[in-house]
Amino acid sequence: MIMSERAQFDLARRLRSDDRPTLGEVFTFLSGLYFRGKLAYANVFAQPAPRMSGVLVITPNRGLVPAASPIGLEDLRDFGTVDIDGDDPRYRGPLERDARKLAKKLTADCEVVLLGSVATGKYVDILLTHFGKRLRFPAEFVGRGDMSRGGLLLRSAVDRIELDYISVAGAVRKGKRPPKLEPRRYTK
Repeated sequence: MIMSERAQFDLARRLRSDDRPTLGEVFTFLSGLYFRGKLAYANVFAQPAPRMSGVLVITPNRGLVPAASPIGLEDLRDFGTVDIDGDDPRYRGPLERDARKLAKKLTADCEVVLLGSVATGKYVDILLTHFGKRLRFPAEFVGRGDMSRGGLLLRSAVDRIELDYISVAGAVRKGKRPPKLEPRRYTK
């Protein structure tokens, strides 16, 4: 829908223009609540080192890209040519490269907070190799599905309440499903 030449909504038009939307805007459109919650939360609580982006997105073939990076239709098409599969070098290579570079730039006391699923190895295994115990995730993620994590992150961002983080290394990453979040409505 977003890539159609007939699409006339603002985001689709911007993808085809010189006034490009950000990677964060496009991924929010594509995945809805889940990515919207991740991006809102990261933008509120990220504490990047000077001259570093605090909000990075794992892409299918470009590694870690700042969420504020502008992208166009060709970038989106390019993303669609590669599956997110830890065995695919077109995915794994750029992610390894960027994780290695980032790990070298971080001080020993820096934490890297992963807001994606920690139950899958397709990126967790790669990130653990480079960040070890510094790779952390919200403890409240255990047992939650994508939409529940997105809702939790969005309400935490709106309420300005940072979640508690635990190390991915050695953590129980799958568990009993927690109670459902109470429904909430948000306005822009």
